[in-house]
Formats: sequence, C-alpha cells, structure tokens
Amino acid sequence: MEKKHYFYWGLTAFLTVCALMVFYDTVFRNGVLLNLLRVLLHALKPVIYGAVLAYLLAPMVNFFDRLILRVVPPARQGALVRAGSILLTLTVVFYACYVLFNMLIPQLYQSVVTLIGNMQSYYKTVYAWTMKLLDDNPRIAAVVFDAADKYWGEVTKWFTGTFLPQARQTIGALTSGVLSVLFFFKDLFIGVIVSIYLLALKEKFVFGAKRLLYSWTDQEMYRNIVKSLAQANTIFSGFIRGKLLDSLIIGVLCFIGASILRLPYTPLVSVIVGVTNVVPYFGPVLGTIPSAFLILLVNPVQCLYFLIFILILQQLDGNLIGPKILGGSTKLPSFWVIVAILIGGGFFGVLGMFLGVPVFACLRIIANYYTEKRLLKKGGFPEDDAAAAVPETKGEST
Repeated sequence: MEKKHYFYWGLTAFLTVCALMVFYDTVFRNGVLLNLLRVLLHALKPVIYGAVLAYLLAPMVNFFDRLILRVVPPARQGALVRAGSILLTLTVVFYACYVLFNMLIPQLYQSVVTLIGNMQSYYKTVYAWTMKLLDDNPRIAAVVFDAADKYWGEVTKWFTGTFLPQARQTIGALTSGVLSVLFFFKDLFIGVIVSIYLLALKEKFVFGAKRLLYSWTDQEMYRNIVKSLAQANTIFSGFIRGKLLDSLIIGVLCFIGASILRLPYTPLVSVIVGVTNVVPYFGPVLGTIPSAFLILLVNPVQCLYFLIFILILQQLDGNLIGPKILGGSTKLPSFWVIVAILIGGGFFGVLGMFLGVPVFACLRIIANYYTEKRLLKKGGFPEDDAAAAVPETKGEST
C-alpha cells in the first residue's frame, strides 16, 4: 500500500515537471508542441474535412432514413437503408453543386474578364474625377500637391524597398498556390470518403464516445456533459447550417434582383454578397462596399439603385428570412455578438468571425450553468441587487 502511494506521488511529480517543461517550451522557446500539433492537424486535414461534411449532411441523411423506412418493409430494413440515404444525399448535393456551378462559373468568369478588360477605363475615370475635384477646389489641390512633394521620396523608397519585394513574393506564392489548390481538392476528395464512413456509422461513434465518457466520469458529471454537448450541438447545427442556407438564399435573391435591375457584374456581385453574408453582423457591410465600388465605376446611378436594393434585401433578411431559418439559435445579445466576432476574427480571421458566435454562445451557457450552481449553494442572489439591475419603467412603483 505504501509503495503504491509513493508510485502515485512520483507519477504526479513527473507529469507536473513535464507540463512545466511543455509550457516553458511553448511560451518562451521554439514551441515543439505547437509545431507537433500543426503537423498533426495538417496530416488530419482530410479527416477534419470529412467530419465537417458529415456534420453538415447528417440532417439530410436522417431525413432520407425516415423517408425510406416508411416505404421499405421491416424485414428488409438494415444497412441498406443507411446506404440508400447516403447515396441519395450525395446525389442531391452533387447535383445542386453541378447546377449552381454550371449557372454561375461561366457568368462569373465573364464578369472577371470584363472587369480586367475595363481596368484602364476605370483608371481614366478615377483620374478624371480626381483632376476635376482638384480643379474645382484650389485649396484642396494645394494641400494635395504639397503633401505629394513632401512624401514623394518616402513613397518612392517604400515602392522600391517594400512593395516590389513583396510583389515578387506574392507572385511566387500565387505560382505555388496552384499546388495548394490541387492538394486541397485531394484532401477534400479523401474527406468525402471519410464523411461517408462517418455517416454510415455515426450512431456507433456516438455510442462509443458516450461509453468512453461514462467510464471516466461519475453519473452526475456524465449527465451534465451529455446535456451540455446536446445544447452545443443544437446551437452549432442551428447556426451553421442555418447561416449557410441563409447566405445561399441571399446570394440567389441578389442575383435575381441585380438581373432585373440590369446591374453590371451581377454574378460577381451576387457571389460577394452571398459569401460575405456568412459573417454575422458585419457581413452585409463587407460585401456591399466592394460591390458598390465596382458598380460605381461603371454607372453612379446604378450604384445608387444597388445600395437601395441591398438595404431592402438586408432588411428582408434581418426581419424575415434570418429569423425564420436561424430561429434565434444562439440567443446571444447583440453586444456579445460583436465581441465574439471581433475576438474570433482577431485570432482566426474570417473563419473565426463565422464560428465565434456559436462558440461564444456555448461558453455563455457553460458560464451561466456554473454561476447558477454556485448561487444555489449560497442561497441565491440578493433580491435588492437583482432589483437594482432591472431598469425602471414608467408606471412602476419604486
């Protein structure tokens, strides 16, 4: 018994020293653990892609499961039902992608070619606007020319010393980007295969995970973790799938409206508006600015029409389409939505801006759970302080 006690003490000391060494190396040295994690994540990219695809396609597979079970006799139900559901799901997804790309890619390509071909005329237009502004406002012209004379040397130095080397690096990165795209499609193809396996055996994976969790926790902790994961799944599934569907609808509506208004670069503008709409709160602004600038270069009046149309479309999305699809899945106040987007975008870019809201909502649920649990131990929150936190309204007695 005493030897076993010393063994546990020695194991605890060893693990503590290892944890301190890993922390020191991660924060102050080369970060071997972080490099190892990067290599591991890079190797597991196909599995991650497959898991994401399986998570997004699971509701459709469940729908086809229920549909097939109504038709197939009980004696023939089994693995073939799930195989049929997966086959129907993949067929619907691939056909939808084919139709979308078949409609979008040719027009998108034509829009990009037209944009590149009109770059010279756009330059002349902007140059003419600028010169007219300076001719009509001599004071502004004097300030601009003085600043140009003052900073011309610094601009030239920056252009030759910073911009040109970075441009060469960018060209090299674009050249190697072709290989990155090929590797991405290779990982995506493997990810599709992985997603098929995950969809076929998703109940077994869930059962195995619950069994492992139950073996390492007590019953109360097990129930709390399962309940929290169920709430997190509700938040993530409702938000991510809903936001993707919402953005697709907005992109299609933008394409239809821009086509009716005969706006230039309709496919390109619709893609920009639809893709940026994925980002909560700031997405509409991020998509409207470059789209409006492209249309402004062609026709200022059409740019005004576009801004009015986008304003109406965003009001329709914010008050009707978005609430119907998302259904307030995160139940996160607007202030915390902004905080979540800023923090997520600061650490992980556009992906962080997209996932920051559901992640923050899950963290908020966990924080509220432990807060309520500790308050129950203390007998609740003081009534005077709770009443002071509620703003007074007219007609209420103080």
